[in-house]
Amino acid sequence: MIRVFVVDDHPIVRGGIVGLLETEADFEVVGEAASGEQALDQLARIESDIVLMDLRMPGMGGVAATRALAEREPRPRVLVFTTYEDDDQILAAIEAGASGYLVKAAPAEELAAGIRAVAAGQTVLAPSIAAQLVARASAPRTPTATRSALTRRETEILALVAEGMSNPAIAAKLFIGESTVKTHLLHVFEKLEVSDRTRAVTRAMKRGLI
Repeated sequence: MIRVFVVDDHPIVRGGIVGLLETEADFEVVGEAASGEQALDQLARIESDIVLMDLRMPGMGGVAATRALAEREPRPRVLVFTTYEDDDQILAAIEAGASGYLVKAAPAEELAAGIRAVAAGQTVLAPSIAAQLVARASAPRTPTATRSALTRRETEILALVAEGMSNPAIAAKLFIGESTVKTHLLHVFEKLEVSDRTRAVTRAMKRGLI
């Protein structure tokens, strides 16, 4: 069973989400909250695999709550589920530690599939969100002093990661070994102080590196 905790400040919306999740045989809704503060308080006593998190709520919002949960052990995975598709909100949520970002306009089956994917350790982005991130990565950027934090080759590889390319595909495109790609990415992770490809891309975008 995948244990899900639902955070949304609208009672009717929250009730609808809970009702929807309860129709799935492999989901167990272990709790619900109307704010970030309530979620953190309850999750200190309740074990959850996935926290389905809204962003804009009275008091502590979803980004701050996600950041706080990222510092806990055991750490539940956070899947943002919101109506907002603003670039800065997306980047802030992923920077805070969210493992996925879906919009409430998504069909029920997309939400269920997203929860299962995040529970399995994958990163999930709604197609509209992924398109925004790719567009942002592809847009011309004004050079900044922080660009020197990455080498030319590291920047090149990270830009290809942002386009969705795998390590083997990047190696083939650049005519280098896959182990070389991995080494460059490890250096990127260290410099950007992240531990995975998704957060490396979002942090680099936020800093104007790609």
